[in-house]
Amino acid sequence: MRIVPLSAAPQHRETIVDWQWRAFGGADSRDFFASVVDSSLRGADLPLTFVALDGDRAVGTVGLWRCDLISRQDLFPWLAALFVDERYRGQGLSEQLQQTVIDCCRQRGDRQLYLYSACADYYERFGWTYMGDALDYPATAVRLYYKSLE
Repeated sequence: MRIVPLSAAPQHRETIVDWQWRAFGGADSRDFFASVVDSSLRGADLPLTFVALDGDRAVGTVGLWRCDLISRQDLFPWLAALFVDERYRGQGLSEQLQQTVIDCCRQRGDRQLYLYSACADYYERFGWTYMGDALDYPATAVRLYYKSLE
């Protein structure tokens, strides 16, 4: 198993877009996720998309985004769109994907990393600190987390 930037395995673009859209989007949001993934493939500073590979098969993904929560644009950067194929869950891949983004942020010199989730008690297991609640557009309550990178 290895985790690489999607730019090193662009043949998995459609899989990543579909995963993100189905896991995090709504009926009309596939183009949004495609645009984020495509930006990372064009060599933008951010967003970055990573893909976990088991041989040549994509089995998970995670992103490093400039902003993932419109109501909290004051926070930067964000771990976003973490997804693990159902057949690979429970094997530590989520933690490896998170660590990939953390390592990338440390190399970039970022001092904090943020994420949001509708789930309670998941990210705490990986050392994330709950900051409080926030709103995802238009009015969905979510849990806000940070991780100090210093």
